[in-house]
Amino acid sequence: MDGATAVGILVMAAGVALMATGAVRKGRAVRPLHAGRARAAADRAHARVLLRAAGMAIASAREAAGHGEPAIVTVEDVMRLAAEHFGHPEVPRDHAAAALRDAYERAACAADCVTDADG
Repeated sequence: MDGATAVGILVMAAGVALMATGAVRKGRAVRPLHAGRARAAADRAHARVLLRAAGMAIASAREAAGHGEPAIVTVEDVMRLAAEHFGHPEVPRDHAAAALRDAYERAACAADCVTDADG
């Protein structure tokens, strides 16, 4: 057996070993290994959902408001959208209010919106 064949067999064996390792460890790279990291990831995802729901509530309130009228956005709107669109039926009111205040500030709503999410 010459050197090129030996190198080819070695590369082939390394490839097979990597594929076998990938099959055994399937999906572990994307799952957090620590419970604290898993909880932190879930909290970040929940905050993103609430912020999206708050943005949707602001947008729909602005569309529903008449010309020259303020858009009225409530915390209940955010909670309803989080349940209907994102499957989060149990959203604490204070979390929804915090997300609405954040979206309110980001969207510069002070000029044309009214909300009950007092800080």
